[in-house]
Amino acid sequence: MTKTYYASAAASFAGLIFGSGLILAGMVNPAKILAFLDLTGQWDPSLTLVMAGAIAVGFIAFTIAKKRPRSLLGLTIHLPASNLINRRLILGSLTFGVGWGLAGICPGPAIVLLGTGNLKGAIFFFAMLAGMAIFEWLENRFSPSKQPE
Repeated sequence: MTKTYYASAAASFAGLIFGSGLILAGMVNPAKILAFLDLTGQWDPSLTLVMAGAIAVGFIAFTIAKKRPRSLLGLTIHLPASNLINRRLILGSLTFGVGWGLAGICPGPAIVLLGTGNLKGAIFFFAMLAGMAIFEWLENRFSPSKQPE
């Protein structure tokens, strides 16, 4: 079997663990997310522990990955090369945050909700795809580096 097969199997297993974690943590429940984001009302701080755990695991994983040229399966590790905080990053983050706050859903839970047949999750998922398509169109149309010569 090839490295690609093992990488696909590992990614599928990691996705299954991730999705299960989202369900167990309540991250696929929009009402729980909205209660977490409602700092002035009925605030539910329980997702703070989920976020702290995710940050800790991510920090450890990235620290290890930075020291390795290849993954455990022998594939090249691709890490972000830029630490630049610019207008695009800030506007993208604000857009993500507003969408998360309005719907109580973000991309990972949207995929889980889509898989469970949840209508609100499906609507969010397809709206997210539309947003990505619009971004790609705008990026190709207006990006100075992608203009025809």
